[in-house]
Amino acid sequence: MANSKRTLFLKRRLRVRNKLRKMANGRARLSVHRSNKNISVQLIDDLNGVTIASASSLEKDLGVLNTNNIAAATKVGAAIAERAKKAGVEACYFDRGGFLFHGKIKALAEAAREGGLKF
Repeated sequence: MANSKRTLFLKRRLRVRNKLRKMANGRARLSVHRSNKNISVQLIDDLNGVTIASASSLEKDLGVLNTNNIAAATKVGAAIAERAKKAGVEACYFDRGGFLFHGKIKALAEAAREGGLKF
């Protein structure tokens, strides 16, 4: 079995990331990771190699009871938008990794856009 789920995921992640790097123009990258139980997001400055802001469904101050649903993803998206504003970042590009843009990933992106991030 040459193309397992994992290898297809890794190929998709690299394809998405390489396309986004070409269009970056020095903007920060909003990188999303989703596991079976949690969702986390980081705002990364690739030029300097530092994380500007991050948010996760594991954080107690977000008040997330069930960490694996769309409501949790929405709260994480709103939190990262607020933290990005405090850090002075208004525009970034959305790196969904190898995850498909629907469900929790889409809810996180829409909440971040409503919070004021532009991508």
